Amino acid sequence: MTGPGAMIAIALRGGYDAAARLTSSVQLFTHAVSLGGVDSLIQHPAGLTHRPVAAHAKPSANLVRLSIGLESPEDLMADLDAGLSGVST
Repeated sequence: MTGPGAMIAIALRGGYDAAARLTSSVQLFTHAVSLGGVDSLIQHPAGLTHRPVAAHAKPSANLVRLSIGLESPEDLMADLDAGLSGVST
């Protein structure tokens, strides 16, 4: 890796179900509670870490967070493309 990693947040059309489908369909990204480290991670806050939070304080149900690790960018993009193919984006 020649530069820093990245944190990315995306909002998917299709709400909670679309975000849950994406996080369960990727192969290279690890579904994680906490983001950071050398591995690429994916998180759906509304379905995991923020489930017990009051409704007015929850992030959008369609929000997905990505922490980009050391894997090949091309491999990660292909994984996301495959995961998004079954999701309304």
